[in-house]
Amino acid sequence: MVRAAVLPAVGSPLEITEIDLPEPGPGRVRVRLAAAGVCHSDLSLTNGTMRLPVPAVLGHEGAGTVVSVGEGVTHVAPGDEVVLNWAPSCGDCHPCSLGEVWLCVNALAGAADVYAHRASDGADLHPGLNVAAFAEETVVAGNCVLPAPAGIPLTDAALLGCAVLTGYGAVHHSAQVREGETVAVFGVGGVGLATLQAARIAGASQIIAVDVSPEKEELARSAGATEYVVASEKTPKDIRKLTGGHGVDAAVECVGRAVTIRAAWESTRRGGRTTVVGIGGKDQQVSFHALEIFHWGRTLSGCVYGNSDPAVDLPVLAEHIRAGRFDLSGLVTDQIALEGIPAAFENMIAGKGGRALVVF
Repeated sequence: MVRAAVLPAVGSPLEITEIDLPEPGPGRVRVRLAAAGVCHSDLSLTNGTMRLPVPAVLGHEGAGTVVSVGEGVTHVAPGDEVVLNWAPSCGDCHPCSLGEVWLCVNALAGAADVYAHRASDGADLHPGLNVAAFAEETVVAGNCVLPAPAGIPLTDAALLGCAVLTGYGAVHHSAQVREGETVAVFGVGGVGLATLQAARIAGASQIIAVDVSPEKEELARSAGATEYVVASEKTPKDIRKLTGGHGVDAAVECVGRAVTIRAAWESTRRGGRTTVVGIGGKDQQVSFHALEIFHWGRTLSGCVYGNSDPAVDLPVLAEHIRAGRFDLSGLVTDQIALEGIPAAFENMIAGKGGRALVVF
């Protein structure tokens, strides 16, 4: 038995309880977690913004050590250090055939599986977002583990599984920021901090961080922000003033709210690019009129998992980390135990801090 954070039902508080994990069957891997990041997507599962089967063990950003493997698993072995991949591609669907593995239609199929049982009553448990990282150990499909980059502590490598891939990919794959361009990043949480660092790596000449909290300015600047704007109804005007009246070349929205998506759009120059990373609910309706779409010539695009292929992008990120260009520890503002996850959710709702990291 291992301890885990279980979501009994949508809208219910998390339960820190013991669960029974099976030994890994064919094609599966058992992993002892070293650390797991607390991501906004986990919060979105608790409140029903994202809907997956429950009861479930949450957590999808993590790293650990392989304990055992099932029949047919050859790419990792017991003792190997691995990063969890919550959105593995099937390789067979239409997006995968186009090379767009981040849009795989079967990526979350495993979340419907029963992978463990609650120790107290034997209730079936699902792996939230496939990997159930809010637990001392987990059992996942073989394609949900990737070899951890050498030379990077597992407590840091845990962040590679979501925040870093998403932020880095939003800049380099989706927004395609070029050297010398100007960038605005809306939301200075874990993903926003990764996005700021990625913009710096891309060679952006001006990086404007936007957040509702004045207290996050130092955190944002340490990640690469050259200017900081406290969010208000005049944020687009503030950003145009900072950019010679034009607006930024690219804006990345990491919040998932209609008001910030609209503000990010309005903060870009004519012909600018807005990338939406944040996951919002169906009630977050964003509207545009036809004339402004024609006049401004801007683009608005969604971004899933940073439009990244983890197998390709992790080695690239590892080089940036080892060279000191990307600081993983700079994303973490709190190290907590499993019991600290509900408080981390509350801080997230209140807009406090960066990434909270569960360290086992």
